[in-house]
Amino acid sequence: MRLSVERKPIRVNPDPKRVIARFFFNGNSRAKEVIERVMSISEDTAFGIISPLLQEYSKRHRNITRVLNRHCSKLKPLFIELGIDFDTLSVYRKLLLGSYFTHEYSIESAAFFNPSVIEDPDQTELEDGQKRLIISFRAVGEGHISSITFRRALVDKENRITVLPAGDYIDEAEIVRNAVYNKKLFFEKAAITQININVLNELESKLDHHFEYANLRRIIMDSQKLQEDDIMRLEYDKVLWLADSYYEIVFSMDTDISDRVIFPISEYERKGIEDARFVKFFNEDGTSLYYATYTAYDGSLIMPKLLQTNDFYNFKIMPLYGAGAQNKNLALFPRKINGRYAMISRIDGCNNYIMYSDKINIWEKPDLLQKPAFTWEFVQIGNCGSPIETKDGWIVITHGVGPMRRYVLGASLLKLDDPAVEIGRLKEPLLVPNSDEREGYVPNVLYSCGSIIHNNKLIIPYGISDSSTSFAEVDLDELLTRLKEDGVA
Repeated sequence: MRLSVERKPIRVNPDPKRVIARFFFNGNSRAKEVIERVMSISEDTAFGIISPLLQEYSKRHRNITRVLNRHCSKLKPLFIELGIDFDTLSVYRKLLLGSYFTHEYSIESAAFFNPSVIEDPDQTELEDGQKRLIISFRAVGEGHISSITFRRALVDKENRITVLPAGDYIDEAEIVRNAVYNKKLFFEKAAITQININVLNELESKLDHHFEYANLRRIIMDSQKLQEDDIMRLEYDKVLWLADSYYEIVFSMDTDISDRVIFPISEYERKGIEDARFVKFFNEDGTSLYYATYTAYDGSLIMPKLLQTNDFYNFKIMPLYGAGAQNKNLALFPRKINGRYAMISRIDGCNNYIMYSDKINIWEKPDLLQKPAFTWEFVQIGNCGSPIETKDGWIVITHGVGPMRRYVLGASLLKLDDPAVEIGRLKEPLLVPNSDEREGYVPNVLYSCGSIIHNNKLIIPYGISDSSTSFAEVDLDELLTRLKEDGVA
């Protein structure tokens, strides 16, 4: 007999009108042609074009003038090549130049799925039994480019969930690149990305054990000047792209959580940021912060990455290293176990593995944890977010892929002090797509990237065929009882 799971009568749909103003660049030669055309018109003509544009797009974007100025500033190297003094340009001409290199991108227009949920850092001014939540989503727009978007929600003492409306504007974060790189780890990751080995050996020999972004960039620029082969110049660019995978992003303090979007920034994630699994992590000294694992995709290679934040305004982002960080589906435990970080992964695309580390960004020696055991997971088993701690063990919501590529949710129970030991696994799926949930962007799929316990109920947000998100709830005690009764697969 299947567990009683309540589907909540609430569905979070994408907003296809939510747009972000992105920098648009079409190569140096084309860009120079556009710049020269804009420079050829009079000041009055420039003002006549940009003035109505500002009026129109100020209703769609927060501080559109800041965006256009920032995009114009990115063209400074081309201005120098064209003999144009950037500082002498008028305010309106700078804005007009920026507008020709800006386009709107609707971040949720194609798909909206794979939710993760965690406690909001702000739990003030709530009634008894209420909890404020942050829900993250994988949003997909034109060209199948994925980004991370957010909504805020409130759950009350009766476990009624209210998802608050999204804001009117989307804000793109400021990017900060001030990382110090460990040479050994950096070039190990570079080797995995299949960059030319001769280029890597040359650069490695010129760098100190720890180096900064500016130093790496200077060495690469000097090396490229001596290189006549365009293909080899590209190999140097790839090293810089990898360095760009380490960065910090900062959102304005006057933004709502729904206004903030984490959009692909580096070349190694230009085709998408996929399936963020957020977790509130508790340090051994009692303090806490938030992590998320996600997959960066450049169109051919994937790169597991780690995101860290205390407040959801400031985020630090870095790649993950090691033999255990070679595929998708990484999920961090919410605290150290026996003094070490712990992570579930799926390095072979089929089975769940567990691994431990003294450093949160280095993951080696993964051990097999789970194989597909039941017909509904014969193709693949994976995790649906970070393990959840209970008195009886770690609950792991899993996904299984069966016939007709149907994705369903299951659950497993791992030993509290030794999660490499599986105590129980549901013999039947916890949740399967019903007739109202099977149609969408990708049919017959239920998927989640994180759940939460509230009032002794496990609340599971789940994506419905990649087209929207809903919620399910199961009694925690009933789930634990069934997991122990079903035992090990």
